Amino acid sequence: MSKLYFLKFKIISGIILWIAMVASCPISAQNFTDSNLPIVIITTDLDSNNQPLPILDDPKILASMKVIKHPDGSRNYLSDVNSTAFLNYNGRIGIEIRGSSSQSLPKKGYGLTTLKADNVSNNNVSLLGMPSENDWILNGLAFDPSLIRDYLSYNLSRQIGEYATRTVYCELVINGEYKGLYVMQEKIKAGTSRVNVLKIAATDSALPNVSGGYITKSDKTTSGDPVAWTMGSYAGWTDFIHELPKPEAVTTQQNSYIYNQFLNLETTSHTNNVDLITGYPSVIDVPSFVDFMLVNELASNADGYQYSTYFHKDRVGKLRAGPIWDFNLTYGNDLFLWGFDRSHYNIWQFANGDNEGGKFWRDLYNNPTYKCYLAKRWNELTQTGQPLNYNSIVQFIDQSVALISEAKAREQQKWSTVPNQTTEISNLKVWLSNRISWMTTNLGSFTGCNTVSIPQLVINKINYNPQGATSTESDTLEFVEIKNTSSASVSLTGIYFKELGLSYQFPAYSSVLAGGSIYLASNSAAFQAKYGIAAFGQFTRNLSNSSQKIVLADGFGNTIDSVEYFDALPWPIAADGTGSYLQLISTEMDNNQATSWTASNATLATNSFDETTIAIYPNPVTHFLSIQTTKPMSGIKIFDVSGKLIYDLKQKSETINTDWSVYSSGVYFISIYDDNGFITKKVIKQ
Repeated sequence: MSKLYFLKFKIISGIILWIAMVASCPISAQNFTDSNLPIVIITTDLDSNNQPLPILDDPKILASMKVIKHPDGSRNYLSDVNSTAFLNYNGRIGIEIRGSSSQSLPKKGYGLTTLKADNVSNNNVSLLGMPSENDWILNGLAFDPSLIRDYLSYNLSRQIGEYATRTVYCELVINGEYKGLYVMQEKIKAGTSRVNVLKIAATDSALPNVSGGYITKSDKTTSGDPVAWTMGSYAGWTDFIHELPKPEAVTTQQNSYIYNQFLNLETTSHTNNVDLITGYPSVIDVPSFVDFMLVNELASNADGYQYSTYFHKDRVGKLRAGPIWDFNLTYGNDLFLWGFDRSHYNIWQFANGDNEGGKFWRDLYNNPTYKCYLAKRWNELTQTGQPLNYNSIVQFIDQSVALISEAKAREQQKWSTVPNQTTEISNLKVWLSNRISWMTTNLGSFTGCNTVSIPQLVINKINYNPQGATSTESDTLEFVEIKNTSSASVSLTGIYFKELGLSYQFPAYSSVLAGGSIYLASNSAAFQAKYGIAAFGQFTRNLSNSSQKIVLADGFGNTIDSVEYFDALPWPIAADGTGSYLQLISTEMDNNQATSWTASNATLATNSFDETTIAIYPNPVTHFLSIQTTKPMSGIKIFDVSGKLIYDLKQKSETINTDWSVYSSGVYFISIYDDNGFITKKVIKQ
């Protein structure tokens, strides 16, 4: 009997046994009237006999859904079902049963799509504070007697900075029958508030468009989706399946491109190739792979790497691991009833001899450079106050358990699936303590990558909402300036934008001169026509007109510079669609502080002032400071160290004298400007 056949036999036998045991337990009718959690009420449409339609595995059937949630956080009542003020959602849905082995359990999980009144058009809505979308999941928490494993893991992933599906506990009623405790959560799909990659189209068959975006997973094929390709693991084989584009829509060129990305990862990781041009750092976003492994290993996910393992890649971007998914067989839990016991605190799941996934997981770990970054990140995340610190996790667990404490009792009364949550949580905490200690010991030292030389590159200008006759024209004029503030040329090989939403990787062997600047534009031709200078390169996607985080990183993902701008005060709002752009007052200032930026409409092609045309003396200054230039100034502005403007003089002159006796001792910045731009210098007041 083959190993796979034996596994399937055990699963089927276990399901039958599980159903028999649950069926023998009384499932009580309940007088459910109110909850501290949101209440989801689903009423399916009637069939030809005026009977409620049963919810099927496929296709989705039509239904109505109401979500009761008091905006002030107070208690929710079924009697609020017709109170508009307390309805978070009141509309149409399509709903189906979801899951794989969990479908055989009495308690079902569901997938749903919010619809408009025509019962056909998707209705993008915000449910329970989550960003607007139309695809949602009601997670039935299958096989988890703690009721928190998925909820805990998704929240931990988001806390460390990686996207994971957002989650809200709720209680569910379908056709008048209480169904128990659920988690309303997002479905994994492409979108700016979910997996932030472009949706690749059928016509995207050549570079650069064929490079993304993709969502790919290694998983079981129980849903009927065909296997796109199979890759060997150290414990067997792993199937890969397309999620974006859909399997029925993927083209030969697209399948070939994304498969070759994984093949390149397999080859470069196996040969320990760390070269920024030809090695695995040129293929993958190292931080996302590190974080994915740490969350899976912290949980000792028995299904990790082999099943429910997602990857994504944006256009011209790197291959990334995640989002994490399906974490019920974790933290010491497994399908014990079926004879499985795999989630141990003292093993690596990527090298457990079963369910290891692609070879590249183990090969990456065995690469000294990658393992160093793995250990370094683990050390960072387990420090006091950090998300993966034991005390931080325990605090979150306790808060979650308290939140569902009363629903847990109803869940047990309904399904008999929570025999002793107190003991379960206590055991989970002990297991976590052992796991964290074991991982810390076995990951070892990170001294080899603890101190990394970071180039002195600064994000100096951002034109996120240019003025244009149309939104399309405006988008084509976006740009970002990166300035080299050092006295030596900087190699740009391997450097890329790490945060999704803006994609660009610098060409191999490119560089920026000492003190020089380069511009990256959304449209190189439009940029040159508008500003009279050539852009260094063209990025993919467009900058948000409201807020976006821009992160410049080296080939291993070490952050070089990071800025998150906003289109609201205290950020300079004159840079929002009026013809001005964001300009850093001084590259010595913290560019994550709104007050470090100003709105400028100066011409990019010329600047009257540089180091050879300006003199500021004496510096340090005690009383009077003189500013002399070879060309007339239009004025000066003086900022304190926090970026606050404290003096603004408009004076057309080649010489300006200022009295500094009124200022306290400390660091200041003085900007000298004319119609073509400005230069900022640091001044020390004694």
